Amino acid sequence: MSDSPAQKPLKSTLNLPQTAFPMKAGLPQNEPARLQKWNENDLYGQIRAARAGAPKYILHDGPPYANGAIHLGHALNKCIKDFVVKSKTMTGFDSPYVPGWDCHGLPIEIKVDEQLGRKKLEMDAVTVRQQCRDYAQKYVDLQRSQFRRMGVLGRWDDPYLTMSFPYEARIVETFYEFFEHGYVYKGLKPVYWCWHDKTALAEAEVEYEQHTSPSIYVRYRLLSDPADLAPELAGREVYTIIYTTTPWTLPSSLAVAFNPEFDYVALENTDGAIYLVAEALADAVRESCKMPEAKVLTHLKGTALENTTFAHPFLHGRTILGVLGDHVTAEQGTGAVHTAPAHGPDDFYTGAKYGLPQTTNVDDAGRIRNGLPEYDGLHIYKANPIILDIIRKNGSLLSEAEVKHSYPHCWRCHRPVIYRATEQWFIGMETPVKDQQGNETTFRQRALDEIKKVTWDPSWGEERISNMIATRPDWCISRQRIWGVPIAVFLCQSCDHPLSDKALNQSIVKLFEKEGADAWYKYPAEQLLAAGTACTKCGHSAFRKEMDILDVWFESGSSWHAVLETEPELSFPADMYTEGGDQHRGWFHSSLLASVGIRNAAPYKYVATSGWTLDEQRRAFSKSLGNGVDPVLVMDQLGGDIVRLWVASVDFREDVIASVPLMKRLAEEIYRKLRNTFRILLANLYDFNPAEHAVKEFSALEPLDQYMLAKGAEIVAKVRKAYDEFEFHRAYHAINEFCNSDLSAFYIDVLKDRLYTFAPNAPGRRSAQTAIWKITEALVRLVAPVLSFTADEVWEYLPKVEGREASVHIAHFPAPEDLAPANTESLVANWDKLLAVRDTVLLSLEEARKNKQIGKALDASVAVTIPAPLKESFDSFGSHFAELCNVSAFRFSVNGDQTPSVEVTPCETLSEITKCERCWRYTNDVASDSRYPTVCARCATALDEIGYEPYTVTQEQPV
Repeated sequence: MSDSPAQKPLKSTLNLPQTAFPMKAGLPQNEPARLQKWNENDLYGQIRAARAGAPKYILHDGPPYANGAIHLGHALNKCIKDFVVKSKTMTGFDSPYVPGWDCHGLPIEIKVDEQLGRKKLEMDAVTVRQQCRDYAQKYVDLQRSQFRRMGVLGRWDDPYLTMSFPYEARIVETFYEFFEHGYVYKGLKPVYWCWHDKTALAEAEVEYEQHTSPSIYVRYRLLSDPADLAPELAGREVYTIIYTTTPWTLPSSLAVAFNPEFDYVALENTDGAIYLVAEALADAVRESCKMPEAKVLTHLKGTALENTTFAHPFLHGRTILGVLGDHVTAEQGTGAVHTAPAHGPDDFYTGAKYGLPQTTNVDDAGRIRNGLPEYDGLHIYKANPIILDIIRKNGSLLSEAEVKHSYPHCWRCHRPVIYRATEQWFIGMETPVKDQQGNETTFRQRALDEIKKVTWDPSWGEERISNMIATRPDWCISRQRIWGVPIAVFLCQSCDHPLSDKALNQSIVKLFEKEGADAWYKYPAEQLLAAGTACTKCGHSAFRKEMDILDVWFESGSSWHAVLETEPELSFPADMYTEGGDQHRGWFHSSLLASVGIRNAAPYKYVATSGWTLDEQRRAFSKSLGNGVDPVLVMDQLGGDIVRLWVASVDFREDVIASVPLMKRLAEEIYRKLRNTFRILLANLYDFNPAEHAVKEFSALEPLDQYMLAKGAEIVAKVRKAYDEFEFHRAYHAINEFCNSDLSAFYIDVLKDRLYTFAPNAPGRRSAQTAIWKITEALVRLVAPVLSFTADEVWEYLPKVEGREASVHIAHFPAPEDLAPANTESLVANWDKLLAVRDTVLLSLEEARKNKQIGKALDASVAVTIPAPLKESFDSFGSHFAELCNVSAFRFSVNGDQTPSVEVTPCETLSEITKCERCWRYTNDVASDSRYPTVCARCATALDEIGYEPYTVTQEQPV
């Protein structure tokens, strides 16, 4: 062939892919620019406007704590929520997202205390609270910027904050609802107490960690007449033995509890002393107390030990009462439990039953008061060894060791907590209420009933929260700090009776709306009360303000009222709450109780729970191990879409694994392949205008294109179902597999001949482009909830369509019928059969390549013998099999029921066909058009359509 100087080479006539969509994502640099564009164009506002009037789907945001930068758990949580909101929006719902922050509480106050130091002593409460407010706002702003950087869309410029004046007013309003309806009382009870932070703790503020404690057995000498228990004991020296891991509680010991159902034995030791212990634990006591030869002298029932008296092991003159209690178990110990009413729930209620003093002699900092000189004023843990030394010297200590065990710790300072009887405010779980049908029941039972109406995901969440509600004590709602919403109650200075007046309460609510909870600290009681206000119990007219604040879990648990019921775009109850598994005792729990107490209904319809983030050795992230993954650093180095892709790749219901190398593998392998798939799809649409070139009827498309659109419709259905069921990892895997296996490895590869060599407007090429366009349109929408930045970028490179939404995030998900009609089962089945035979052919072609018979697949002519059941499929679609296998020629024959067999023949050995210099196929019509003597008829048509100048074959460059 010879070309004139102006003549372009034949390869320049191919319709090769071209696109400006960059291969390199540059996410760390490009995502912030896209975020700025979203903010400037108010993308979130556009989405809200586009969905105005649509059915609502409300995901209520559980507020993270405004203290520090975000961690990977935050990233997991916020991405899950964004997946939900975006997928629901693209399904057609109006799904607003109002983020929030928990701004009050101990951690912030402690940080401010550290910053202020001794200056705090010179500051009034309002000034200190302002310092706390400023500190919280600093981290609200920081976390907000980090969540936005992750591509999470929402009402970020107007979030809900528990420290905002309207929210503080709603908190106290919720408290007043409980207070006015008789749920709230003030009383002395043992509560979890953090001696480091000097405040009571709720169940949800306690975490269990490993702790090493003394493990001791102590004897109490019987003062009652032993003969009254059994004749064999007359005149003998009798003791009982208690087991404890808290020696510091022994100064508060007032009783020894026995189980009324247990059988007890009197063990006679070799030294003549007799010990009363549970029969079921006798062998363990012998071993632990080193008296292996102790013999059973007699038996007695636990009931016989009620009202017996014992001597305290070291406080001379104190008599210890024998009492009965079902809380005494045979799991460990001796069957005799030392009872300190101020330091444990069972102890407290047992003490109340028997009229024992319940005063605590451990102060708010954990120091023992009113004790012996040896330990008085010492912290409990410093007192432990001194108390042990006392009972060791006087012979009361029978055994001592150390035990490492799971022990309650403060979730903020991570120090071990204690039980301490103090006067606190409580919400009674057994408060009488009526159910929705008007039947008498209790607050606890109503909460349990509402749990059953909620969908819990995973399902075990129902049992978990039910068990917690069923067994929890009354809700301690008071804290001894200042950074929070005060329990805004006036107490009579004469009799301490609380003033309950609805009009007064409403005036406080209105005051808080105007000035915030700071108002409680600004004004004296007499300025807040109406003239003539008197105590309804004693008639006294002087009052003081309660200065305890509300539990922060009460605050966040009131968000259904402060947010869902007050925001016009939201509604009660929420369709969904989703947080970590620890929230069954936290936000899920407090929200349920607050809502059931006030609205007699759960605040949510569906609760999804996520697992913990772990490293690749399945260890929890910790500073000491240095194994944490900073999502901000990952976004800076790899991009926000990589963090999002990681979240989508895992089943969030389980504990999830994360590491920086894992994130890098996702970026380099999974994300890159997905991006390149989009790039090649877009590149093959460079000259495609849907309005002019799209094939309108499905039946007019090439059969292979019909098949791929049918497969695409299946993926649409599968992915949408996964989104509907919040199975984001299934959506991720389905999309990834479709892109890799169906598109990249098969369809795009097979289409190259048709896309590149056909005439630009050839029906076969436009058919392929129609399918690619529809698949790309569908695919970009399906990935949008996860790859929010990338999908929006792809959206800008799609062929222009009149009326298209400005962003993919305003668009709707595709429907399966957008790609293919519903009745494609037969089509798919036939093509699946062809593809199964194709796999066999490809193996044969690979073998021929290895044997140097052919260079590439187009160098081959393939003959396939198929079994009879496949004949119908090959009769229908066999003419496309050469395209499927990318070979130059194909023929098939039928031979009974045998498995397919393949014969590969090198085309160059066949005299009847010649290689086309443009498409490289071997055909029998090369040179059929004299104007283009080195190409096949199909390529000649393409050259003619694009106006390629005719040429001749010369000796200088033979065909």
